[in-house]
Amino acid sequence: MGLELGKIKIKRFADGEIYVQLQESVRGCDVYLVQPTCPPANENLMELLIMIDACRRASAKNITAVIPYFGYARADRKTQGRESIAAKLVANLITEAGANRVLACDLHSGQSMGYFDIPVDHVYGQPVILDYLASKTICSDDLVVVSPDVGGVARARAFAKKLSDAPLAIVDKRRHGHNVAEVMNLIGDVKGKVAVMVDDMIDTAGTIAKGAALLHQEGAREVYACSTHAVFRYF
Repeated sequence: MGLELGKIKIKRFADGEIYVQLQESVRGCDVYLVQPTCPPANENLMELLIMIDACRRASAKNITAVIPYFGYARADRKTQGRESIAAKLVANLITEAGANRVLACDLHSGQSMGYFDIPVDHVYGQPVILDYLASKTICSDDLVVVSPDVGGVARARAFAKKLSDAPLAIVDKRRHGHNVAEVMNLIGDVKGKVAVMVDDMIDTAGTIAKGAALLHQEGAREVYACSTHAVFRYF
């Protein structure tokens, strides 16, 4: 956009509290706060909320929270008793802090948009991934799009349509706990094909790694893993 980043002072107190002070006037301005809630998720989320509050109290005209990776989106429904729907809670916090609009990229589930009581612009990383695959000049007859789990079938099917309606395969996995995945079976044919696994995020990479191993066992010639959000951390 040809603009310089706005000046802002952010520091931590000794007890870990976050302090935010804008270093220039935003009165009557359209403010865009770019802050993904990637690891450390809680720190980044709290920082975003305080920044929104600071802008609101400084009389900004409109505040748009640009959140490339929207954390807590996986907690979007109750699958067991006594669980929190944290995605709705975080949406409420951002709204109550004073944001007028949210822009997010490849939300984990579409219903997360409905958790906000303010407008949400949902953009997709798909065109970037498609351009990358096009640069590899893979024959369309050799491609098969793979969903790493049953929950991602709709996403993978939409992606396959953009790749000349490529065939679809599904990895059936059984999860024994959070961040623990075990691949059990493959639905579809990948023998001699270039398998493109599509997911919205890679966290521990357990699903992707085990899925890739299964695809090679089933005869895939090559395996590509495509993901918008690489939220894993190196240790």
